[in-house]
Amino acid sequence: MTRAAGHVLGVDSGGSGIRIALAPADDSDPPLTWASPAPAGMAARRLLDDILPAARDLLARAGARTCEAACVGAAGMAALGDELRAVLPDALREALGVRRLALASDAVTAYAGALGQRPGAVVAGGTGMIALGTDLTPEGGWRRADGWGHLLGDCGSGAWIGRAGLEAGLRAYDGRAGGSDALLARMTAVLGPAPDLPGALYPRPDRPAVLASFAPEVARCAPKDPVAARILREAAWHIAGAAAAVCPRRRPVSGRSARSAAETAAPGAAGVTHEVALTGGLFRMGDPLLAPLREELQSQLPHARLVPAQGTPLDGALRVAGALMTDSLRLPADPVMLRIIC
Repeated sequence: MTRAAGHVLGVDSGGSGIRIALAPADDSDPPLTWASPAPAGMAARRLLDDILPAARDLLARAGARTCEAACVGAAGMAALGDELRAVLPDALREALGVRRLALASDAVTAYAGALGQRPGAVVAGGTGMIALGTDLTPEGGWRRADGWGHLLGDCGSGAWIGRAGLEAGLRAYDGRAGGSDALLARMTAVLGPAPDLPGALYPRPDRPAVLASFAPEVARCAPKDPVAARILREAAWHIAGAAAAVCPRRRPVSGRSARSAAETAAPGAAGVTHEVALTGGLFRMGDPLLAPLREELQSQLPHARLVPAQGTPLDGALRVAGALMTDSLRLPADPVMLRIIC
């Protein structure tokens, strides 16, 4: 088999910054990487101001002039990516010589990083939370659950856990039922006095990140505080529910034997096993969250198999770009989730 020549570019743009990697298409050398902690948001020109100089520098370090294929994974691509889809293709083609390009939701690159091109489900958890699943068929496409942002969803996410912990602290401050003195003490130590919290939090544009910053405090309190432990159990219930919602559901084809039908049935049918991977900083909270999450996954997805994530969303972007270059991409194309430009 002839090995692909040239370089591929992967971009991961999210709420915690931008990461870029350039790698030989034949994997002959490890990727060269660049990162910035400043997020670009959904402004195409802002993203290009970061991508282009960094990519040119990586190409120079690799002794190359162009990259043949690229994948840009960005938070918000699914809902707010019209400008990116309109501007990035021509800009990357003209500046970097990109001939093959995929524009993806960051959930898709998280999936590709965690499971590669295998069917299953991935939960990406950090400040926000989204679950994505596929059976790799065009008919099945992508199944998505949550990822609706901290005001409408992201249930079980870092922001969700942090907000629930702060609410429990404020309940204790008020003397209401359901409060936690332990969480009130941590809230005061980390974010200041309870009466000052609304004024300090509400005007901030990074409210989700501030809420999520309190999630580790909930985890630290959970071993000795029943309210904190209950918050994490409820978070685990939400996360497992999202995974269950997106696991591939294959409908039996008319004329198949009962055994074949069982093998292609929805989750929960005898003999059906789905791979589920967890990726993102949320799951670095350790056993206070992971222990109840394992229990919930066993309860809600008894025929799923929890597997370690193979890599990061940046690894996933490189994998998609490499598969584009060799015409071996199996992940379903989609106008919103994974658009193949050329």
